[in-house]
Amino acid sequence: MTTLKVLGAGPVKRGVTLVAADFEKRTGHKIVVEFAGAPGVKDRILAGEVVDIAVVPRGTMNDFEKNGKTLASARGLLGRSRIGMVVRKGAALPDMSTVDAFKQSMLAADEIVCNVANSGNYVAELLGKLGVGQDKVLKLGDTVKVMDHVAASARNAFGVGQLAEISELADKGVAIVLAAALPDAIQSETSYEAAVATASGAQDAAADFVRALASDAGRKLLASTGID
Repeated sequence: MTTLKVLGAGPVKRGVTLVAADFEKRTGHKIVVEFAGAPGVKDRILAGEVVDIAVVPRGTMNDFEKNGKTLASARGLLGRSRIGMVVRKGAALPDMSTVDAFKQSMLAADEIVCNVANSGNYVAELLGKLGVGQDKVLKLGDTVKVMDHVAASARNAFGVGQLAEISELADKGVAIVLAAALPDAIQSETSYEAAVATASGAQDAAADFVRALASDAGRKLLASTGID
């Protein structure tokens, strides 16, 4: 039996965990998974942390490959995640069905809380393009902090996150409600990939797990958590 360490970005947490449980039953290998914000995962692996498998957005994976941290021959696409906006549980749900409706809701907000990963950075830039003042934008370290802040706020606050993370945190009891996904015209999709780390001492077993994640069955499990 081999123990494999997976370091991944937060939005894929539930899906990867489901695939890992199935993989452990089929193979006898043990999967140890740790999830953090994508910027933190990137910093840790580029700094030399030893893992067997990385699961990150495609752009980060490209950086890993260029820096010799992952194997191009053992890389697979898991699916895509989209961005949504939340309000605290019990708050009125705004109309965000069109770009203009979204803009008006953001202009009326007291604050818009973003993480410092891809989704938060994208929305902060988008708000500037739409003419929403950056004085409304609050940046916090990760999506958990974003959602906790919105849940506890008495203000007209919106939180930004990947749909998969929003669903997970709401299911865990965080007092938030999905207001809406971003309208299609301004939506941003993040593709997530898995790859074997060059530093892995169990590359064959790690490659098997990457194949399981990227398989039809694996992607079906991932899709059930919002990574499609």
